[in-house]
Amino acid sequence: MKRLLLLLMAILLPLANFAQISYQSLSSQKLGETRQIKIQLPRNYEENKDKRYPVVIVLDGDYLFEPVAGMVDYYSYWEDVPEMIVVGINQDGIRMEDTYYSEQNFLPEGKGAKFFEFIGMELLAQLDQKYRTANFRIIVGHDFTSNFINYYLLKENPIFQGYINLSPDLAPEMANRISSSLNRSASRKWYYMATGSSDIPNLKEKIISFDNDLKNIENELVDYKFDNFEETTHYSLVGKAIPSAIEGMFEIYRPISTKDYNEKLLQTSVSPSQYLAEKYTTIEELYGLKRKISLNDFMAVHKAIEKTRNWEEYKELYKMAHDNYPGTMLGTYFEARYEEETGNPKKAMRIYQNAYGQEKIAFLNTDFMLEKADAIKKDFGY
Repeated sequence: MKRLLLLLMAILLPLANFAQISYQSLSSQKLGETRQIKIQLPRNYEENKDKRYPVVIVLDGDYLFEPVAGMVDYYSYWEDVPEMIVVGINQDGIRMEDTYYSEQNFLPEGKGAKFFEFIGMELLAQLDQKYRTANFRIIVGHDFTSNFINYYLLKENPIFQGYINLSPDLAPEMANRISSSLNRSASRKWYYMATGSSDIPNLKEKIISFDNDLKNIENELVDYKFDNFEETTHYSLVGKAIPSAIEGMFEIYRPISTKDYNEKLLQTSVSPSQYLAEKYTTIEELYGLKRKISLNDFMAVHKAIEKTRNWEEYKELYKMAHDNYPGTMLGTYFEARYEEETGNPKKAMRIYQNAYGQEKIAFLNTDFMLEKADAIKKDFGY
């Protein structure tokens, strides 16, 4: 029944071992008891003293923590998503109490209300105090706990920006409440929901109906994604849904793809250097993360400039390269290419020569830069 999920865990657990995972007991005044949590810190958390990280809260942490933590570690290793702090709350045997809601108004009641406050008022506060957290939070749940995570979305100022709903078992009125909340949201939200062809029939029917409602949301601040996976059960869909949700929530964070290169950077109406600058400004605005421009993205823009012969684009690109990779040959090369192609070969030659002693990067090294200078010297007889 859970073979796909177990296979995913078997693949990802060795990767997760490189990250820092700890098992902690957290005393809660709201609950009047001690709760067990798991925390995965990014691989180089201790070395990066000035870096802050988004937080992922995983309900049903006794079985959902490992696949979520593993996928976060895997995707962040390849820089497709930011490194994140992943926190799993163990709920084995008590998930029904934690997610309890009133039969009258269908809102958290009793232990459910206390658990709601535990996460929002105690757990997140302690994480913010103890770790270097960024102001971007995601919460993950499965069936009953998936319904529960949506109660945070109903607050006037939700403390989570991303919601990963895995086959939610929605309380009465919840679908209408979520639709209303997303429609009137004044801040950016990412909402993901998944079911499968062999999901529990009653749940699947309601989820598909709810999806039809969410498709009509016109709020541009809401990023909604839905998956209905073929040949997956209520449990095995988790293995496919987690990576799909993570990819969707951090689409703009990923390096410039071949599709982006062909459809955007090669269009004459698009300024490649401006596109690059706006991409990273948007990342900072959306996720609260000031990210260094990746070498991959610099190379993609460089390739587009060479392809379109839009040499003026190098002027802004070399400034960004100097800022992001000071002391390397990257900015020097782009600056030399700008002068070389805009009618200043002698100045370009000198800039190429100035690369001597700078740090090599990508395909750029001392021999390459001096060869470029010598070629200009030979062509123009300097």
